[in-house]
Amino acid sequence: QVQLVESGGGLVQSGGSLRLSCAADGHILSISTMGWYRQAPGNQRELVAVIDIGGNPNIEDRVQGRFTISRDTAKNTVFLQMNNLNPDDTAVYYCYAEMRALYDVQAYRPYWGQGTQVTVSS
Repeated sequence: QVQLVESGGGLVQSGGSLRLSCAADGHILSISTMGWYRQAPGNQRELVAVIDIGGNPNIEDRVQGRFTISRDTAKNTVFLQMNNLNPDDTAVYYCYAEMRALYDVQAYRPYWGQGTQVTVSS
């Protein structure tokens, strides 16, 4: 079995910072893209930032300059550093990864974490 385990969400005041972490665990053969999506109440899930196996980031325009994505390839972990948070950033943040499991080596499959709540108060 393969899973993504997230941590680091919480409540923060406007202008504050949080750091999210997500570790891939289980019978993993390889990981390509890792990243973060978010979903606010009443909205669709949207891209926040992703990073490929080469360390190249793709960051959504609204968080560009405030959020930074990084990964530790050796530890199968991805991080999202969120600075200068505002109430519009309030959402459930989901970790995402494209992985090949040892029991399914044919192709990379999309995997999702359970989600971690980020709440920014004004």
